[in-house]
Amino acid sequence: MPRHDANEIMSAHRKLTDKGSTSACICVLGLETCFDSMGKCYPTVSEEYNKAIDKARRKLRGFIADKKCAPLMLRLAWHSAGTYDVKTKTGGPFGTMRFKVELGHAANNGLDIAVRLLEPIKEQFPIISYGDFYQLAGVVAVEVTGGPDVPFHPGRVVSSHDKEEPPIEGRLPDANQGNDHLRNVFVETMGLDDKDIVTLSGGHTLGAAHKERSGFEGPWTSNPLIFDNSYFTELLAGEKEGLLKLPTDKALLADPVFRPLVEKYAAVSTYLQRLKDCNERGEKAREGDYLLQSS
Repeated sequence: MPRHDANEIMSAHRKLTDKGSTSACICVLGLETCFDSMGKCYPTVSEEYNKAIDKARRKLRGFIADKKCAPLMLRLAWHSAGTYDVKTKTGGPFGTMRFKVELGHAANNGLDIAVRLLEPIKEQFPIISYGDFYQLAGVVAVEVTGGPDVPFHPGRVVSSHDKEEPPIEGRLPDANQGNDHLRNVFVETMGLDDKDIVTLSGGHTLGAAHKERSGFEGPWTSNPLIFDNSYFTELLAGEKEGLLKLPTDKALLADPVFRPLVEKYAAVSTYLQRLKDCNERGEKAREGDYLLQSS
């Protein structure tokens, strides 16, 4: 079975986890930033911070692989990032998921388990912000299940601390809805696009739904601990006993824009590339939301 296209996966992931302005890269005046070979602008963190990120990444690889909790960690990262509102510049992946208020949102049922599992490792790296740490866990979850190595740029900190005000409830997608709802959430609120909607839906290749948490039950694929493009092949294959298709999954097939993308990612090895491309577009410094630390 063909693997996803790395660029497409990384691009979508980065667009969410580092979501900022949809315009050109924002560099906050007077604070140090750095540019990669593509001319993209990133926060500059200290050498000590980067070393801590590298050590934490190694710890997370072993832990997530051993506990087989990659789907849960990816869900934590997505639900943290998916609250971003491009108009108000509120929400997003800045560590607020650790608070009871956000964990109490209906869409986040069960994520208290992820927060609890990660806390002993997070305590070993007090220099790392919760915003960075939760997104790093999501990146590692993709890697240890066979997905691409996702470039990670730290810097989700504000005045040396994480944000303390959780986003309002109701910003994440409702699995019972259709395409208008998906576009309202992903495009109007988050500032993403139709390709991103389909790409990010492919994250359901990992894990399973649990009735006590979401009202749905079962995995989307026959091997929910492998990150590949089987979400799309199973979606096109139709109903299959034991596998789940949410209303939002089925809606992708009924849309004249979404369906060709589903077919593309199922038929050829383009999904990983799409994620990388989307990730690249979204790797931007976010004005007022990053503390750009000098090295």
